[in-house]
Amino acid sequence: MTTEDPAVEAPPAVAVTRTPSRRYMARREAIIASAVREMNRHGVRGMTLGDVAARLNLVPTGVIYYFRNKEELAVAAFERSIARLQALAEAARAHDTERERVEAFIHLFISLHQHIELGEGEPLTVLNDVRALNCESVNQAYIELFRTVRSLLDRRDNRSRSDLNGRTHFLLSALTFVNAWIYTWRVDDYPRIAVRITSILLDGIPGAGKLLGPRRLDLQLVGEEIDEGSAEHFLRAATQLINDEGYHGASVDRISSKLNVTKGAFYHYNATKDDLVVACFQRTFDVLWRAIDAAEASGGNGLEVIHSLLQAVLELQVGPAPLLRTSALTTVPEEIRADLMFRLRQISIRLGSMLCDGIADGSVRPLDTSITAQILTAGINAASELVWWQPGEAPEVSARLFADAMVRGVLCD
Repeated sequence: MTTEDPAVEAPPAVAVTRTPSRRYMARREAIIASAVREMNRHGVRGMTLGDVAARLNLVPTGVIYYFRNKEELAVAAFERSIARLQALAEAARAHDTERERVEAFIHLFISLHQHIELGEGEPLTVLNDVRALNCESVNQAYIELFRTVRSLLDRRDNRSRSDLNGRTHFLLSALTFVNAWIYTWRVDDYPRIAVRITSILLDGIPGAGKLLGPRRLDLQLVGEEIDEGSAEHFLRAATQLINDEGYHGASVDRISSKLNVTKGAFYHYNATKDDLVVACFQRTFDVLWRAIDAAEASGGNGLEVIHSLLQAVLELQVGPAPLLRTSALTTVPEEIRADLMFRLRQISIRLGSMLCDGIADGSVRPLDTSITAQILTAGINAASELVWWQPGEAPEVSARLFADAMVRGVLCD
């Protein structure tokens, strides 16, 4: 049979694909880098192609030539940053012991930040909005990163999969939160920061021989109004949406739809969405201060006070009334951001002061209280996402395991 036989089809034409030129790839990389900066400033949903283009003196159509829409651009930005972190985790896996692996990952992470700050690399995308993008390829890339980082820890009989997931989530969250505070340090001090972060995350905060259990705190939240249509009901729903979708994703329509109420009912409690966001932060700050006061009133040494505070707040985070993640501050309008940042800083300073109390009475080992306070803040934030990493786990168990990792370190037995 020959190719002239009508029963045989000629082979399909092969599409000719051109290798992108260096100029094309350089422009594409520049657009992604511009998008990272916009996403870090305004969140995924707050980023616009116009703002991305303006950073490069382009018109929006100049961006669309490379990326069809902002979602496609956001995917590229997230995937590139996750791939960079994945490379660090893979390099850390080459070390022999658990301690060496985790320590290497932390030092590589901070070294990367140092290179970025020195202008020797593009910034990383803040990963707060990964779930807000709701992209399967990005989600899978992050899950693969999570698994690789989890593999840095040893599997032991006394460590359940749920426990390992919690430790991994805390480790990753504490490191990615670094972006929120490391800029206040000199770049030359970054290696010093890496050493101190490593000590806190690996070995925890207790003084020698200080093993404890947290005291139960009554934060008096049970009796608060949570009737349908109440202000507290709105705040909880808005908090959950902002945590999941970011500031721009939590629209008035979506909040009202989640509660099955009219927009008129929304505006009965809130004049604008910004007012609602401020109210959500106010609720979060109020609860944190209430927990701080209750923990200190319960007595005990400094470590017991801190552990009791964390346990109480984490139980709220994994329960029906989570707090607003302070990472949402990166996406709120700039005109209200400064005041909210100041109020968050007050809480971090108080956490540092509580650590000083523990160092003074010997229950907390000598450590850098400013960095430790930031790591504890990161853990409190991260706890609202435990439901994704510990599905089916009882809330009190999730809170206890996570609090243990925060207090005793991710390598604790």
